[in-house]
Amino acid sequence: GFVVLGIFSFTPAGLDGATFVMLAHGVSTGALFMLAGILYERRHTYEISEFGGLATPMPVYAALFLFIVLSSVGLPLLNGFIGEFLVLSGAFRASASYGILGATGVIWSACYLLWMYQRVFFGKVTHAVNQELPDLDLRERITLWPTAAAALVMGVAPLVWLNAIDPAVQSALAPFTQMASKLVGK
Repeated sequence: GFVVLGIFSFTPAGLDGATFVMLAHGVSTGALFMLAGILYERRHTYEISEFGGLATPMPVYAALFLFIVLSSVGLPLLNGFIGEFLVLSGAFRASASYGILGATGVIWSACYLLWMYQRVFFGKVTHAVNQELPDLDLRERITLWPTAAAALVMGVAPLVWLNAIDPAVQSALAPFTQMASKLVGK
């Protein structure tokens, strides 16, 4: 949704943001799929109702999962924030109603991701087998920490990526900007 909103805002900020969202989404969603796969390997189910209280037996896993969820939600200083902010800036510049609609998307994504996190990791352990689940092993940590580091670096130093993205966005917009200038008579 944010990628489409950024593209159709037809603003430099919106297009930069749409591209950044694609990169950030690849990092965050890739990490979430790896984390879900780890849990599946331990329990052989994806059903949220089968979990609960996993933060106690799996504290490192729970902390890393929360970090990635927050990056996906768009917490400032993490990768999701930069793209969403730019997309919303572009959307508001194009149309306040599109900007407002996009802003509600931020709220809804936070709601469903935090709802899921709360049910899986907090509360009572709903099944005895969950109490015995092992935390992340060394191989899993080595695989996942780079994604968390990428989410942080993309959020703290976004210009590394935006400086590479913006020239392509500017060249894509140039013909349309020239045509609009001719139509307006400038």
